[in-house]
Amino acid sequence: MPRFRLLIEYFGAPYHGWQSQAGGRTVQDAIERMIGKLGEPPVRIICAGRTDAGVHALGQVAHVTLTKPWRPDTLRDALNAHLTQNGESIAVLEAAEVPETFDARLSAIRRHYRYRILNRRAPSALDRQRVWHVARPLDAAAMHEAAQGILGKHDFTTFRASSCQANSPVRTLERLDVIAQGEEIHVLASARSFLHHQVRSMVGSLARVGHGAWPVGAMREALDAQDRARCGPVAPPDGLYFLAVDYPAEAFSL
Repeated sequence: MPRFRLLIEYFGAPYHGWQSQAGGRTVQDAIERMIGKLGEPPVRIICAGRTDAGVHALGQVAHVTLTKPWRPDTLRDALNAHLTQNGESIAVLEAAEVPETFDARLSAIRRHYRYRILNRRAPSALDRQRVWHVARPLDAAAMHEAAQGILGKHDFTTFRASSCQANSPVRTLERLDVIAQGEEIHVLASARSFLHHQVRSMVGSLARVGHGAWPVGAMREALDAQDRARCGPVAPPDGLYFLAVDYPAEAFSL
């Protein structure tokens, strides 16, 4: 049976996250229902990184094994037609056939996130639920300097949700850049994998540095403490975007 890779974009505000759950509207459930409307039997789709309630995606990747030999462009267009008709805030940007060995989660070698902060007095009329509005001025340069102090392989217990189910708090943070772009500040994070709430926890703590409440070195001190109580306030989900996933070239070779 053919396996397909789906590149997916979604506005996360209406959903209780990616993962299927009882009593909650989720991205996974919506796409699986649309696949059912194509005459396929019930299936489970596997994504590269499960997102929380309210978190968005520009380049989520999932795989699914189907029973019919779909043309990839036909599969993409059919899914989008049903998603639109059913009022879902989801779009399938690409569909491609991949080998049976491809796994959207396990084959991934790097995941990328972007966090958007709107840093001005007035809130946004057009980007509500799409950015974190912070009215007080933030020092993006100080935030960036603080972020560089926690790059590398560390125990990220401080920036890990208490409900995180990962076997180990050790992760290798490859990138954490803070960039000022007009009225917005973007935080770009890359790693092979992240802990639950890790990006939002780091962003919330960096905001403390940006406000001057923490010195630049406090970010590394909080990390080294390996104590969740040392984390700053967790940033809201509104500004977080699952940006992209990297795979080795051979993962797509049929």
